[in-house]
Amino acid sequence: MKLCAVQYASITGDIEGNVARHVEFVELAASQDAELIFFPELSLTGYEPTQAKELATHPEDPRLEVFQRLSDTHKIVIGVGLPLVTSTKPRIGMVVFQPYSGRQAYAKQRLHDDELPYFSAGDKPLLIETREHRLALAICYESLLPDHAAMAASLGADVYLASVAKFAPGMDEAYAYYATFAREHAMTILMANCVGPCDGATGGGRSAAWIDRGKRIATLDGEQETMLMLDTATLTSRVMSLAAPAA
Repeated sequence: MKLCAVQYASITGDIEGNVARHVEFVELAASQDAELIFFPELSLTGYEPTQAKELATHPEDPRLEVFQRLSDTHKIVIGVGLPLVTSTKPRIGMVVFQPYSGRQAYAKQRLHDDELPYFSAGDKPLLIETREHRLALAICYESLLPDHAAMAASLGADVYLASVAKFAPGMDEAYAYYATFAREHAMTILMANCVGPCDGATGGGRSAAWIDRGKRIATLDGEQETMLMLDTATLTSRVMSLAAPAA
């Protein structure tokens, strides 16, 4: 199965602009026969906690309908990040589009202390079932918690998709956690981080992939907006950009 993690620079607060740019990446992934693509944490708004309440929406927002059309047309699973409306504080969400299927929403279950003033926690996992794999979703902080990875493994996940918005100083520590989880749970891990503006600083990039022995087999740089494709059958990877797709 060909999986794509997009290292993306969000346009802060501009859902429509980000939707248009997400579409370009989905089209690029589809042109390479990808079967799944996902983006960093809160990719459609940027990771901006202080703006989340005013930007929050719901999974059925008509601005997202283009992703369902693309999913149906290209037979590709698409995961995009945005804050989701609740009766209290918004949730940090990922909306998942699958071919000819109702869209689903996952909300980050474990929040960092810094997020508690702005967000409420989700309450259930989400697994994506395909012919080849059972894929579990994780969003940033929770993806570094051993119990979250263990829960995904207990549900039968063999692929762990980590959608994050992390700064450069935390990336080495994150790499160590992902390598450990991949080894302990025999899971493939694919991580998509942001670059560009992120909560008053800059996203650290370095999106990467680990195979089930804990070996990191692909790494992006810390600055460029680009996409990492992992083939789980051959354990090979490709790096592509919108400007010049390349092997």
